[in-house]
Amino acid sequence: MSDSMVSIVIPVYNEEESVPVLYKAIKNAMDDAGVGYEIIFVDDGSKDNTFSILSEIQKGDGKVVVISFRRNFGQTAAMSAGFDYAKGDVIVTMDADLQNDPKDIPRLVEKAKDYDVVSGWRKNRKDPFFSRRLPSMMANWLISKVTGVYLHDYGCTLKAYRKEVVKNIKLYGEMHRFIPAIASWVGASFTEEVVEHHPRRFGKSKYGISRTVRVILDLITVKFLQSFSTRPIHAFGTPGLVLGGTGFLISLYLSYDKLILGHQIGNRPLLLLSALFIILGAQLVVMGLLGEMLARIYHESQGKPIYIVKKVLR
Repeated sequence: MSDSMVSIVIPVYNEEESVPVLYKAIKNAMDDAGVGYEIIFVDDGSKDNTFSILSEIQKGDGKVVVISFRRNFGQTAAMSAGFDYAKGDVIVTMDADLQNDPKDIPRLVEKAKDYDVVSGWRKNRKDPFFSRRLPSMMANWLISKVTGVYLHDYGCTLKAYRKEVVKNIKLYGEMHRFIPAIASWVGASFTEEVVEHHPRRFGKSKYGISRTVRVILDLITVKFLQSFSTRPIHAFGTPGLVLGGTGFLISLYLSYDKLILGHQIGNRPLLLLSALFIILGAQLVVMGLLGEMLARIYHESQGKPIYIVKKVLR
């Protein structure tokens, strides 16, 4: 194993039965691996005794850090807080429901010496097929196609990241599942590792099919930011020019039909369609220009370059 420090970030919400078992399993796995580590539990506004149990664990182990939210902010916010407080060179994320196996952590950390992102793949997933696995398979295919980052299991929380990859990623919404895709913007290298997956032992899953709509909306956001965050005029201007140009050509045809051929065009739907295309085209172009102004203001105020340097040789 590498001598690098490992931070294990675990979002927790109403997992009072799982937390003691998980802590012992992580401690045993990491002690056996002989690597320095810290365990960061992020209590996402639990309403049961989760925080009290975590507090007792922290009192007896200086390697444990407990972050408690005032209310439930969601898994993305919990991961973001864990990243902010993590001190390790490698940051590992995992669920608190005991479905991820802590014994896989050292293997992922070892792989992180050669890759920026090591993604767990629950190849033999122990979840119901129609309610969990089938929607997940469809989501993995869609996310891979849209983002161009092909992974078998975006939904697996068990992942290892090099610190420099995630420290500068700003998460919001439901973006935690798209971290590999976001990391691809800075040229991160990827690999997948098959990991163990166990049936849930306590309680019920906090996630359901209702997340599908939110995942799709966040995927649209990720794709837009990935492709057009620094050039929004290309996103809005291109369809704007196409619509506006089409409307202009239709209006030219109608003008010829009216002025040269002498036909009546006042009651023709094509006239309304041309006007609609021209107006929509102009609006899209203006939106693109406004987006360019906002992007310029943002980058100039942040003082950050629009590139990321990997190495400089002098």
